[in-house]
Amino acid sequence: MRAILPILLAVIFYSCGSPAKEKKAETKPPAKTTQNKNTEWAKVVPSIVKIETFDNNRILETGQGFFVAENLVATKFSLVSKANRAVVTPLNETQKFNIKGYVAMNRINDLVILEVEGVTREPIQLYTKPAPNTAKSFYITRPQSNTIPLRAGKVLSLSNVKGTRLYRITNRITKGSFGTPVFLSNRKVIGIGFSETVNYELQALAIPAQFIEELLNKKFPEAQTLESLRTTSNKKIAEENSKIKGMLIETDMGNIRIRLFNETAEYRDNFIKLVKEHYYDSLLIHRVIHGFGIQSGAADTRYATKYDVVGWKGPGYTIPAHIVPKYFHKRGMIGSPRKPDTKNSRRRSDGSQFYIVSGRKYSDNELNDLEDANSYAFTAEQRRVYKTIGGAPHIDGSYTVFGEVVSGMNLVDIISNVKVDKDFRPIKDIRIKKITIIK
Repeated sequence: MRAILPILLAVIFYSCGSPAKEKKAETKPPAKTTQNKNTEWAKVVPSIVKIETFDNNRILETGQGFFVAENLVATKFSLVSKANRAVVTPLNETQKFNIKGYVAMNRINDLVILEVEGVTREPIQLYTKPAPNTAKSFYITRPQSNTIPLRAGKVLSLSNVKGTRLYRITNRITKGSFGTPVFLSNRKVIGIGFSETVNYELQALAIPAQFIEELLNKKFPEAQTLESLRTTSNKKIAEENSKIKGMLIETDMGNIRIRLFNETAEYRDNFIKLVKEHYYDSLLIHRVIHGFGIQSGAADTRYATKYDVVGWKGPGYTIPAHIVPKYFHKRGMIGSPRKPDTKNSRRRSDGSQFYIVSGRKYSDNELNDLEDANSYAFTAEQRRVYKTIGGAPHIDGSYTVFGEVVSGMNLVDIISNVKVDKDFRPIKDIRIKKITIIK
């Protein structure tokens, strides 16, 4: 039996306010400290951990997490995404325990479940139903002497924030506590807490426990190394990926089969990595331009409602441009979008979005005008293709092409003709169900 710490619950209530008011409030001592004879909160303290992540011996991030199974800890993916090593320390101890690896992750929801070596704890119960608005919310900071600081606030709403579903809460969560469990009064967890600037205001948020439960239900049988979370592939993985025959994009309107080019290996490996993570599952085909093509892969489209502005969120990184001259934007090619040159002088590509070219046919005069405008010379083969097959010659030489459609261009044509709004988003949602690897 683990010893239960003596308890003096310091309950500190906070109210909403502007960033300026919040900063002022932080300098004041708590207005009220109450004693509570209920010692049940002490039981969850050993199951909350401090997390430290490293690149070899260089410390990267410090945050928190909590046990969701006897040897599994849930926290924010962004705490470990660049690390190759991590340790955890239970809040009621000083001993550090190594992280063996991760057993499940969701990049879009910023969640990861880690396997811990050398220690087990009682898992904290999850509250996976929507938490009521105005319900009291709590998180715990490190016990001091015989006091467990219980930081109190309330739930404001469950809504779309920063491209995913998040709770808005009033608790003030400092950076060192990012990843902390956020409780209801019944000591069940509604989510993983953190703070972020939204619409120019610092807001406290929580990743819903429902997403944690979903990850637990599809965890790997064995832990994967933290190293494998990094965006670069090692030689072994790259060799395996070079042998993959293709991918099947399943949409709610039909299927498109594609293949990826080995000449753009970093794009191939990145796409395959995201497919294995199920990153593309349920994302919208969010941009359709008649005469050009269709676009998907934006992280903010999974939970998007009809009136949300979408297409701005990626996986948290970009990829260097890799333009192979023999792969140009003929009909059926797959390329990677990017920010304009004015904001992206190195022309780095978005880390997850992709477009499929439906295109149109061009005349010699049109191709001549494009050459003058873009200071780019088309080869004889490019001219032949654009005049007979069609494509999107206006972006040749400035966007990376990394794959092509093998079958399903008829579906691409159907989608490229659907009705869209002023931002080129289809009026009726079209989603990618999933992408699977064809070996």
